[in-house]
Amino acid sequence: MMKAEFDKMTVRELAKGIKSQKYKSEEIVRFFAEKCEKFAKFNAIIEVFDDVFEKARSIDEKIARGEKVGKLAGVPVAIKDNILCKGKKMSCASKFMKDFVAPFSSTIVNKLESEDAIIFARTNMDEFAMGGSTENTIYGPCKNAFDESRVAGGSSGGSAVAVALGLCPVAIGTDTGGSIRQPSSFNGVVGIKPTYGTVSRYGIVAFASSTDQASPITRTIADSEFVLSILAGKDEHDMTTIDSDFEKASTKKKYIIGLCKELAEKIKSLPEYPHFKAAVEKMKQESFDFVEVSVPHILNSLACYYILTPAEAASNLARFDGVKYTSRSASARTLEEVFVKSRSEGFGKEVQRRIMLGNFVLSSGYFDAYYKKAKALQQLLKKEFAAAFEKCDCILTPTTPGEAFEIGGKIKDPLSMYLEDLFTVPASISGIPALSVPYAKGEHGLPLGLQFMGSAGSEKVLYDIAKKFEGGCYGI
Repeated sequence: MMKAEFDKMTVRELAKGIKSQKYKSEEIVRFFAEKCEKFAKFNAIIEVFDDVFEKARSIDEKIARGEKVGKLAGVPVAIKDNILCKGKKMSCASKFMKDFVAPFSSTIVNKLESEDAIIFARTNMDEFAMGGSTENTIYGPCKNAFDESRVAGGSSGGSAVAVALGLCPVAIGTDTGGSIRQPSSFNGVVGIKPTYGTVSRYGIVAFASSTDQASPITRTIADSEFVLSILAGKDEHDMTTIDSDFEKASTKKKYIIGLCKELAEKIKSLPEYPHFKAAVEKMKQESFDFVEVSVPHILNSLACYYILTPAEAASNLARFDGVKYTSRSASARTLEEVFVKSRSEGFGKEVQRRIMLGNFVLSSGYFDAYYKKAKALQQLLKKEFAAAFEKCDCILTPTTPGEAFEIGGKIKDPLSMYLEDLFTVPASISGIPALSVPYAKGEHGLPLGLQFMGSAGSEKVLYDIAKKFEGGCYGI
């Protein structure tokens, strides 16, 4: 096999080939490193780590000696720039942390390395994972894999583009309100936000503790399921984690798909509605049954999300003050200036915007009016989704309102940018799993994603249902 086909192979195929000594991990890693240089203009990869060849050789030698190796033996894995890997830089794409070196590794990295994966590179992202386009970054905008004039999506845009371009077989991102699913949709790859607590957040800089989850971005559904099974599980360092054993969940031959009546008019108004309608018809031909379900407050999810997550961001980022954490303004002369100038210079505009919004909703005069009501709404949405899933196995929606938009097109219109999260935020607020699978091309020839939302712990069911659309995946 020509090495040029490494970027077309699945994660399992690469691991199998390395274990059988059909290929060497070092030649595979070198292939992807060279391809990262070739596609540098897309700005998906911040850096390829300098020890990857040494680690690959170590895996090859281990296999040559006949020693047992892990499930991901020698497979290169890219990680988002907010995931700690000991001894490596991790900047969250922010001026504040551009020189930070991780003192320890995240649980995710430890799990990957325990299966002999090669932590290959770090990927571009929106600063502190706040944004929906990967334009809010000190490294410059990440470009869409199919059209350089359009956004990658965000905040895990670099991870999605890296996989779509074949710069790595799998990349890890984080999803707070759609930060994996939206860029996956924009770039024609598979992205999942698992049930809250499925994957440990230890060693991840996550600004919204109550919704954030890390998971893989891959080219195929089977790869997504495979890598997620490695990452999932309880972690003593993260008390929010659960004993996830989603792989053992039962599946069935015939599923009932829910269409949310509160979203019906929104979906019909989309330019891409004919594609969504065609997908529904295709599923009917595949013997899926459809039923109308109700999630009465689902359209309030977006407002709820943009109250709760900025509040958490303001609280979690309060420690970044130029005193103990991060860099300090060189022009600060007084203690007040250390706080004000360091934060003003260190945080980008979107991060500042969300901190200000968060402090507003947490202030004594507005806590009851906004934050407290948003928390109540979050609990109500969880109950409404639970009731809906008593009638169906999953709820089907588009992943995004449309194709990837132009770079610079919405960066000055925050509200328009936030509305891109219309279909992804409900699952985040409710803590349920949601899977985005590419299924069609829009009017500009760019990928569109189909989203499957399920009840807590139903990842296996979502994967099983979505495999019907495996043929719709794109790649470059």
